[in-house]
Amino acid sequence: MSESKYDVLKLENQLCFPLYAAAREVVKRYRPYLDELDLTYTQYITMMVMWEKKEITVKALGEALFLDSGTMTPVLKSLESKGYVTRKRSMTDERSVSVFLTDAGEALKERAVEVPNKVAGCVGLNREEALQLYGLLYKVLGAQE
Repeated sequence: MSESKYDVLKLENQLCFPLYAAAREVVKRYRPYLDELDLTYTQYITMMVMWEKKEITVKALGEALFLDSGTMTPVLKSLESKGYVTRKRSMTDERSVSVFLTDAGEALKERAVEVPNKVAGCVGLNREEALQLYGLLYKVLGAQE
C-alpha cells in the first residue's frame, strides 16, 4: 500500500506527541513528592533556579525555565505567599523586578533534596540513556533560538 499525503497527520508519525506524553508522565511521577512539599512542578523548577542563584531577575528566571512572564507571575506570587521568595522592583529601572530567595525558601531545599533521586528511579532509563536524552532535548530547545 502506498503512503498517503495524509500519513504525516497520523499521531504515530509525530515527534511532538511522545515528547508531550513523556513530559506529562514525568511530571505526574513528581506529583506525590511535590505534594509533600506543597509545590507544583513549575514552582519546584522555579525553586531549583532560586536555590542555585539566590537572586535573579524575573526575565532571567523566565529564560532559564523557558517560561513567559504570564506564567512566571502567578508562580512567583504563589511562592511569595508561601514565604519562599520575595520580589523587589529595581530602583534604577522600574520595569525590572528581581526575585530573592528567603530563609524559608532555603530551608525548603533540605526537604527537596531527595526528590530527583526518587523520581529517577521511576523513569526507566539507565544513566547513559538519560544523559543521551538530556542532550537531545536541550538540542531541541536550542533549535528554538
